[in-house]
Amino acid sequence: MAWRLRLTLLGVGAMNSPRFAPAGLLVAHRGRRVALDAGPGADPPRRLDAWLVTDEHAELRSALRRMAAERDVEPRMGEVRLGDLRIGAFEVVHTSHPTCGYRIEAGGRVAVWAPEFWEFPSWAGGADVMFAEAAGWDRRIRFRGGVGGHAYVLEVGREALLHRVRRLVYAHIGRPCLRAMDAGLRPEWGEWGREGRTYTLSCTE
Repeated sequence: MAWRLRLTLLGVGAMNSPRFAPAGLLVAHRGRRVALDAGPGADPPRRLDAWLVTDEHAELRSALRRMAAERDVEPRMGEVRLGDLRIGAFEVVHTSHPTCGYRIEAGGRVAVWAPEFWEFPSWAGGADVMFAEAAGWDRRIRFRGGVGGHAYVLEVGREALLHRVRRLVYAHIGRPCLRAMDAGLRPEWGEWGREGRTYTLSCTE
């Protein structure tokens, strides 16, 4: 039987986006389902095996805890192994406290969820599809105090090519990118994520 790794974008917005729900991903494989990040308006299904987050100190943490409790799971940073589905947590450079992204592996295929980072994560190299940071368009967004911030789309695209990422989907879209979209601008490489869209990878046994 041919199995598929299904990756559905629940939301593609950066914090307080006026247009999109919070960035989130639903991973589905062989009847198992894991939510990554998300939040109000980016609701995963009622039945989940796990809920992972990239930042345990994020502003949405209280809302995420309430949503997860309704599904009998707990939002946490960490790894998940469910049969041949493996979701590993890897550190990203982003802010003053620990944050991570996730490398999702099943049946020889690899997806990466890294919606926020200051430096492109080298561990994303070779991914079949990467869901990536898009807070900025043509310049970085630096946090106060010089404790990190967000990379920008034009930079992320160049780095993804250098790291041999096969398909790049921008999934944490900030206001500078909304202005670029409204002006008809497109990334040099990669594509804007679309809420509700499922990206499918065929797996080997």
